[in-house]
Amino acid sequence: MNLRTELNDDLYRRYLETLGADPSAPTSYFVALRRFQRFIATQAAPEPLSPATLNAWLKHMATELALRTIVDYIRRVDGFLSWLVKHGRLPVNPWTELRTQYGGDLAPIIRALLAPNPAKALDALRPLPPFGSHLGPRIEHYLRYKQALGFCYEREKQRLLGFDRYLQRRPGAEQQPLHVLVQEYAELAHTPESRFERLQSGRNLVRGLKRYDSSIVVPRLDRIMVQAVMRQRRRPYIFTADEIRTLFATALDFLSPRAPLRPLSLYTALALAYGAGLRIGELVRLTVGDIDLAAGALYIRETKFFKSRCLPLTESVISALRRYLAARKEAGASEYPTAGLFWNDKTKRGYSWVALEHLLTEVIRRGGLKPPLGREGPRLHDVRHTFVCHRMLAWYKAGVDVESRLPYLATYLGHKDVNSTLVYLTVTQELLQQANDRFHAFGNQVLQTP
Repeated sequence: MNLRTELNDDLYRRYLETLGADPSAPTSYFVALRRFQRFIATQAAPEPLSPATLNAWLKHMATELALRTIVDYIRRVDGFLSWLVKHGRLPVNPWTELRTQYGGDLAPIIRALLAPNPAKALDALRPLPPFGSHLGPRIEHYLRYKQALGFCYEREKQRLLGFDRYLQRRPGAEQQPLHVLVQEYAELAHTPESRFERLQSGRNLVRGLKRYDSSIVVPRLDRIMVQAVMRQRRRPYIFTADEIRTLFATALDFLSPRAPLRPLSLYTALALAYGAGLRIGELVRLTVGDIDLAAGALYIRETKFFKSRCLPLTESVISALRRYLAARKEAGASEYPTAGLFWNDKTKRGYSWVALEHLLTEVIRRGGLKPPLGREGPRLHDVRHTFVCHRMLAWYKAGVDVESRLPYLATYLGHKDVNSTLVYLTVTQELLQQANDRFHAFGNQVLQTP
């Protein structure tokens, strides 16, 4: 294929049809692909996709665009070139070769190519063998032990892989005590939150290894650092009843010409998040077979802590599910029990975690409860916090012994114990007033007893 002459809008549209992208996506894709096409057309090199041409294109963009925009453009072009390779119109995608040599993420590769010394920067990106350090076998043994106890430990595994890569690159790591290496690695983090996470992972590892070597010293946890991390963490946001109603109305107004089912999908997802306290991962993994309308129940299978549970649902949530399933059937979605519950009209499959979370977050933004940009304001997970607080408030108002109901609430939420549920209990003014009134009534009764 001659890239200088055969790239055109028709080819771009055929590629975009395979993506099932949002209606706004083609514009940004066209900008990236046309910019690439114009640059390729100006090059005199016999091979348009040579490393020299790619470097020239990168440096040309660096004079006009921010790094984030450059990465976004290249990712779009990379996807297009991979599509051409897949259909036999291009022998090789040079960005695929770079990812193979220096890791799967394009962003650090692009930063390295734009560095003053690209060769040195790229060499630093070369993937190291997993758990190839002097402590690698012991770290792997520790992870297998924790997973045998029933922990997923996937996030912890990624953190310890980072620690292992640090050990492989640190000269003389074999001669240093483990607690010193953990402290060093933690200090290299760019934020207090990352430093705290690295230190916590290191401390957990050391405690695990200490079972075999009592002389190992556990790294010290700096209280000032912990306090700084706690101050930076976002407090849960508890939606009011009016705000919840606003979210439901906004979801139904979230129209999409290419995805007519989307508003009802988002409305139903919110109904389950608020009415049953589901996590985003649980929403995404729901299948058609998990819904039992006759029994008024929902099955959550193999979720966090390897727990499965059957949740009774309120009539309002059941009504929302019944309405959604009817619309879903009319839209032609798969009705197999294993098919994803939340159906994406455009891709003809269930929504991904990223897509559903993005859309539900956008509902919060459009409802005027979150700023247009940034990580400020309520999060989707705060709907789960709100479910807990509103449930507690309803129990208080009904005169229920709240403490005796906490184990049931913990089971409903899929928590491993009541302590995990208490983390979700944010003391709102209304909840505090209810507890105050109950204590006041109890105190009056006691004082009036002869």
